[in-house]
Amino acid sequence: MCTLEKRGNLFILTFTGEDQHRFNPNVIGSLLSLLSQIKAEATRGSALITQAQGKFFSNGFDLDWAQAAGSEQGAAERLRQMVDLFKPVIAALLSLPMPTVAAITGHAAAGGFVLALSHDYLIMRKDRGVLYMSEVDIALTIPDYFNALFREKIGDASVRRDFLLRGLKMKGDEAEKRGVVEAAYGGEAEVRQASVRLAENLGRRKWHGEVYAEIRKGLHPQLSAILGLTHKAYSISRL
Repeated sequence: MCTLEKRGNLFILTFTGEDQHRFNPNVIGSLLSLLSQIKAEATRGSALITQAQGKFFSNGFDLDWAQAAGSEQGAAERLRQMVDLFKPVIAALLSLPMPTVAAITGHAAAGGFVLALSHDYLIMRKDRGVLYMSEVDIALTIPDYFNALFREKIGDASVRRDFLLRGLKMKGDEAEKRGVVEAAYGGEAEVRQASVRLAENLGRRKWHGEVYAEIRKGLHPQLSAILGLTHKAYSISRL
C-alpha cells in the first residue's frame, strides 16, 4: 500500500513493502485518497515526491487480481475496471497545485511507468531498474490516456515507438540520454537525495499552486481533454 509523510513543505508518498506495488482497486483507492489529501493541504512552497521501497517502483496493474475472476471475460472486465479507476489518479497528478517528482529506484513498468511519467520530473538510478511498457509483449492494448500521456510527455517519436511498439526496457543512463528522465544516479540513496534537493529547490520558488497546475494542464491539452480537466484562466487580481 502507500503512506504519506509531511517533511517541511515536502509531501513524500511511498509505496511500502518489498512487493511489486501493483495497482488493484484497493491500492488505486488509497493512492487517490492520499493525492486528495495532498491537494487539500497544499500551500505555496509545497512539492510532492513519489517513491517506493524494494526492487519495484511499480509493476503496473494487478493482473493476478484480474485473472482471479476465473474467466477470460471476467478478467477483461476487471482490467477495464482498473483502467477506469486509474484515470482519476493521473488527472489528480496533472491538476496537483505543486511541482511533482518521481524518485524511481526500481522497475517502473506499464501503469507504474505511466504513474511516474505523470510527474513533472523523473529521477532514476543507473545501477538497477528499467522503464518498460509491457503491453505489446503481453497482448494488451494501451488506454487512450496512456497514449496521450506518451505523446505529450516524450517528444521523440522514436523513443515512443521503442517503448510502445518494441517493448524496450530502458535503463537509467539511456533514459537520461534520450530525455525521458531529468537525471540518473548511481544508487538508491543518490536518487532519494537528488529528488529531495530538486523538490526543495522547486518549492523555494513558492509559485501560486493553482496557476502552476493550470500551466501544466495547458502543456498537455490532449491528455487534459481525455481526462476531463477544464482549463481555468487566472487574472492578476486573483493571485
